[in-house]
Amino acid sequence: MLERLVSDIIEARRRSMDLVADLTDEQLRVKPIAIVNPLDWELGHVAYFQELFALRQVDGRTSVRDDADALFDSAAIAHDVRWDLPLPSREDLWAYLHRVRDEAVAAVERGDLSTDARYRHILSVAHEDMHGEAFTYTRQTMGYPAPRLSLERVQPTDEGPLEGDAAIGGGTFMFGSAPGAPFVLDNEQWAHPREVAPYRIARAAVSQGDFAAFVDDDGYVRQELWSEGGWRWRRQERASAPLYWRRRDGWERRDFDRWVPLEPHRAMVHVNWFEAEAYCEWADRRLPTELEWEVAASATPDGAGRIVTSHKRRYPWGDAAPTPDRANLDARAMGCVDVGALPAGDSAFGCRQMLGNTWEWCADTFGPHPGFAPGPYAEYSEPLFGSTKVLRGGAWPTRARLVHNMWRNYYEPHRRDVWAGFRTCAKT
Repeated sequence: MLERLVSDIIEARRRSMDLVADLTDEQLRVKPIAIVNPLDWELGHVAYFQELFALRQVDGRTSVRDDADALFDSAAIAHDVRWDLPLPSREDLWAYLHRVRDEAVAAVERGDLSTDARYRHILSVAHEDMHGEAFTYTRQTMGYPAPRLSLERVQPTDEGPLEGDAAIGGGTFMFGSAPGAPFVLDNEQWAHPREVAPYRIARAAVSQGDFAAFVDDDGYVRQELWSEGGWRWRRQERASAPLYWRRRDGWERRDFDRWVPLEPHRAMVHVNWFEAEAYCEWADRRLPTELEWEVAASATPDGAGRIVTSHKRRYPWGDAAPTPDRANLDARAMGCVDVGALPAGDSAFGCRQMLGNTWEWCADTFGPHPGFAPGPYAEYSEPLFGSTKVLRGGAWPTRARLVHNMWRNYYEPHRRDVWAGFRTCAKT
């Protein structure tokens, strides 16, 4: 187990650095923009988090940099001032990343970790994995080339659509993560019984072709399709199409630094919660609740189609770890694949790609499970309760070791720079 943790610490740092290694110093310091961080600041923050939570707060040591708290503490440094900080040179930043990694590895290899210290090291890897995904959408935002990663690539193929709904019977469901799970964040704690009414959920996420039909039917200018908040956002942003789309002979989308013809069966991505909500109104559908999403991903049906409560799957296909034939994760495809791809990853109800490819918006506002208590990283969940919307399932750059059926993500409803799409439910 400790060997695996050491390997994860080393690999996570290598991935972080690979994600930006080809960029110039000027590109690392992206221009001030409200929705992303300067990449050099974010790299320093990744090392700082590991040093603070997994080392300094465990054994009381001081930072290897006297200025680390003043430069990289996200809880104390407002987003808008991160461009104005006297950040270290590239050489010094790389040295900080390597030094903290080496000290974390040494702490684990001593073999005397407490339960709390081990959790904190795993948390630091998870935190780094999440920021690694942020590096990819920052590169997309800035129009940089796709990152050059040393990994076995999976080439997307034309797998087509996947139509229809999965019918899910009602029953009692244990919502959330149960004690004893390998690694649990505070917002997953703890599993508690919830009643679920029968419902129908799309077997696949909404595709780009599906969403193009909404756009072409004047979906962005028909106020009756939008909620009050959504229409206010649309008018403020003057949105008339999805982010990174343009019309030439037909629709094109920007894929990092290049424009490509829109692939109709690829999963829709880079839409915010308001856009997903408006599409559902246009299609006479609705977003699934977070509970319904987790049931479709992890429950199993009995002979009558009702929920079986004796076993809950960690992944849609079962309890075996993700593999490339089951889920589009780890940036192996460097983008979304067709919504009909990867049938080996289907859930027990026949829902496809519930992990990977694109994060999926749910109807819910992000909030705590009953009895919630903040974890060691107290700022991770609680400050975002009530102001963000839930996403589930992971996207193509999400790390396979990170995501599972109970993982909860969240963003503000206006964010469409992230790798987010959605699937729909039938109205009942």
